[in-house]
Amino acid sequence: MPAHVKVDWDRCVGSGMCLSIAPSVFDLDDDGNMLLLHGDGLAADEVDPVRDAVACCPAEALELLEEQ
Repeated sequence: MPAHVKVDWDRCVGSGMCLSIAPSVFDLDDDGNMLLLHGDGLAADEVDPVRDAVACCPAEALELLEEQ
């Protein structure tokens, strides 16, 4: 199973930090709600930026799930 992002939608505040760090994975809709662009797993070159986005999320709404 490839690495993927888990989002706690109840905690997300739409700050856009994740978008600025990993724009190939995250986006914001017109209302400022975060959108997850990859529901089926991350490419290898997206894992490190997502790890940084998880660490910078002010609402602690993101989690990176990686293969064991």
